[in-house]
Amino acid sequence: MIREAWYNMGKVLVALVAHAGFDLDILWKAPLPEGPVILAANHPSTFDPALLTLLVEQQVSILIHGPIFKLGLFGRSLRYCGHIAVLRGTGGSALDEAEKLLKAGKSVAIFPEGAISPAGSFHDPRTGIGRLALRTGAPVIPVGIHLDAKRLLRFQQTIDGVMDTAAYYLHGPYSMTVGEPQRFEGDVNDRELVRSVSSRVMDSIINLSRESEYRVRVYQASRHLWLLAVRWWASSPVRFLRSWNSFAQARIR
Repeated sequence: MIREAWYNMGKVLVALVAHAGFDLDILWKAPLPEGPVILAANHPSTFDPALLTLLVEQQVSILIHGPIFKLGLFGRSLRYCGHIAVLRGTGGSALDEAEKLLKAGKSVAIFPEGAISPAGSFHDPRTGIGRLALRTGAPVIPVGIHLDAKRLLRFQQTIDGVMDTAAYYLHGPYSMTVGEPQRFEGDVNDRELVRSVSSRVMDSIINLSRESEYRVRVYQASRHLWLLAVRWWASSPVRFLRSWNSFAQARIR
């Protein structure tokens, strides 16, 4: 109960920060199915794990780069909220933990690329998403994220002796397209099948990310045109007064 309250409090904080700092846009292709799901998304920024929690009403456990759990109170809070540390060379244990949660009726989230995406592009997927989907039979929900890469603050950071890429995004458009559920069946020991499933999920994520990009570009273009129209209208006192007079007469009528 206390852990759930702590998680929900963090989720409220994430929602407040997201709506205050980002032009948040979420498009759903289909409603989420009943029961546990696997959210699978691209990873353009460090804040993506937090924002994924906004997509699911129930508590979701996210597979997160392990060294972050060493960041004092923040790291302990991540573990307390049920998130899963992925340490180099021990990815199998993280998948085992995710599998147990899914079979217990809990949802999880994973970034198939396994790292921050390269600016404006994508890494090839690792096989974790394919193995998890085949081992559990849980529906995979692909999520395509797009943001303004020019506003990213990218740099190398060292946590607990491990060098990693950080990509902080403080403000600007942030668009997510949530795809239709995907289900996979087959032998998890079939390596070709595992790679095929992982690639199919990643292809869906990339296509959804491009849809998110399109909406961001349309939004930015319409906003630019609106600002030009306002400047044109406000640049002439005569034009301003005529417009105001027309507006006032319309209200009187």
